[in-house]
Amino acid sequence: MRYFSLGKLLLPLFLALVFDPSLGACTNLIVTKGASKDGSVICTYNCDTFGYSGWLTHSPAGRHEKGEKIAIRSFWHPAEIKGYVDQVEYTYNVVGYINEKQLSIVETTFGGRHELVNPEGILGYDNVIQLALQRCSTAREAIRTMGQLMDEYGYNDEGETFTVCDKEEAWIMEIVGKGPGRKGAVWVALRIPDGQICAHANISRIRRFPQVAKAKKNNIFQEIEGECVYSSDVISFAREMGFFSGRDEDFSFRDAYCPISFIKVRQCDARVWSFFRHHTDPSEMDKYMPYLDGKFDVCNHLPLWITPDSKLSVQDIMADMRDHYEGTPLDMTKDLGAGPWGMPIRPRAKTFESNGQEYFRERPIASPQAGFTMISQLRSWLPDEVGGLMWFNCDDADMVAYVPVYCCERVIPTAFREENNLNGVFNEKGAYWFCNMVSNFVYPRYSALIGDLRSAQKELEDYYSAEQDGITEMAKGMTPSDRVSFLTAKTAEYTGKMMDRWNQLWKYLIVKYNDQPGGYDQGFYDAMVRDSGERYKIPAK
Repeated sequence: MRYFSLGKLLLPLFLALVFDPSLGACTNLIVTKGASKDGSVICTYNCDTFGYSGWLTHSPAGRHEKGEKIAIRSFWHPAEIKGYVDQVEYTYNVVGYINEKQLSIVETTFGGRHELVNPEGILGYDNVIQLALQRCSTAREAIRTMGQLMDEYGYNDEGETFTVCDKEEAWIMEIVGKGPGRKGAVWVALRIPDGQICAHANISRIRRFPQVAKAKKNNIFQEIEGECVYSSDVISFAREMGFFSGRDEDFSFRDAYCPISFIKVRQCDARVWSFFRHHTDPSEMDKYMPYLDGKFDVCNHLPLWITPDSKLSVQDIMADMRDHYEGTPLDMTKDLGAGPWGMPIRPRAKTFESNGQEYFRERPIASPQAGFTMISQLRSWLPDEVGGLMWFNCDDADMVAYVPVYCCERVIPTAFREENNLNGVFNEKGAYWFCNMVSNFVYPRYSALIGDLRSAQKELEDYYSAEQDGITEMAKGMTPSDRVSFLTAKTAEYTGKMMDRWNQLWKYLIVKYNDQPGGYDQGFYDAMVRDSGERYKIPAK
C-alpha cells in the first residue's frame, strides 16, 4: 500500500481565520455566463489572513494504483496526520484553485456555531476543496463528491461557504459540522441562475432553499437536478439541536447555523452590498443600509444574487476586488482614520475601545492582510488548457497587477513558489514579499503615491489582456501536449515581466518620494488647525 500526503499541497489553503471570521478573512465574487461580457463564468478569491504569506500550489495529474491512500494533515500542525483517504484511479492537474477541466472552487469562512466544530473529523475545508479539484470535472460532480467525502471521513472545520464553478455554471455551497462525536456535515448548495451575480464574505448567505417533494430514503443528500442539492439531515439536525422548530418550508440555513450580529453583517455582508452597488442602481442597494447598521427589525438580509445593470468584464471584477467602499456611505477615505493622505485601509485590529466604549472599523473587499488574490475565468468555447485562466498575484488586490496563469500549468513560476514566499523570511525572488515591499511603502502616503502604482498596474494588465486573443488563437492550433508547454512558458514569462516592472516601480517610488516631498491635503491642514487652535498660527506683523 502506498501513501501520498496532501500536507504540502494544502499548506496555503487554510485561507481563513480560526477565530471569529468577522475579524477579517476572505471574499468571493461570482459572475455567471449570462452576466459576463464574453460569456465566461468568473469567480474570485481574496485570501485574507493576518500573518499569512501566499504562494501558488500545484498538484500534478496522475494515475494511481489500487489501494493507495492519501495522508491528510492538519494545516496548523503539518506533522500531525489526521487520517487517510482512499485515492482514486485518476486525478486531474490542479494549479491553485482551478483544475485542468476548468473547475474552480474557492471559499470564505463564516464560522457559525462554534459548538458544531468536530476536531475528530479527518477533513478540513482545505482538504475537501483540494480533493474535489483533483477528482472532479464539473461543479455538480464536485458538490456531490464533497458531500460524500465529508460523510465518509468526517469534517473538522468551522462553517464555510464554497464557490463552485465550471465553464457552464456557478454554485454557492454552505457547510457546517455536527459537533464532537458526530461524523460528517450538514450543507446546502444552490445553482446561481444564469444572468445573475452573487458574492459571499464570511457570513452565511443561504436562507430558504427549494426542497424535494419526496425525499429519497437512505441517501446522504437530496437533489433537485440543476437547482439545489442538500444533505438529507440539514433540517432534522437543526431541529435536534434546538436551532429550528418551524415548518420545513420555512427553514433558513443561515438563521439556524450562522445567527447574524451587527459586527458580522457590517464587516462581512457589507462587502457583498458594495459589490452589488457597483452593478445596479445604488439607490436600490442603499435601501439595505438599515441592515448594515444592525437594524434587523427593518431589514435582516441582502438578496442572495442580483441581475446586474450591464454585463461584467474581467477588468470590472479586478476593480471590484480593489474596493474600499469608495463613493458609498461607508467610504473609508473620508474620515480622520484616513490620515493626511486619504488612506482607505485601517491598521488592525478591526475593533477598538475609547473611554470604555467599543468601536469598529470598516472591513472592505481589498485588504492589506491578503496572502494572495485570484480571479478564475472559465471559458466553455475554448479547449480546456487555454480556456481556464486564473488571474493571480500575491498580496493585496488593490496593490498588485493580476498575472495570467493557465489551468494546464505544470511548473510554478519562481516568484510564486512556496520556498520564495515563506512567512517571516523576506525574499526578493518571491512575489509576496516584493509586492509587499511596494504596497507597504504606498499605504501611509496613499493619495500621493497610488497614481504611480495605478499606472504600472494598468500597464501590465492592459498588456496581458491584449495578449490573450493572440495566445488563444495560437494555442487552439496546437496539440494538447504542445499547448501545455506553450502556456506554461507564457505564465513564466508573464510572471517575470510583473516582477521586473515592480522592481522598476519600487526604485522609482524611492527616488521620487525620498524624504516625503510635498505637503498634506488641504483638508488635513484644516483639521490640524481645528485640533491645535492657535498653536501654529504665525503672528501678524
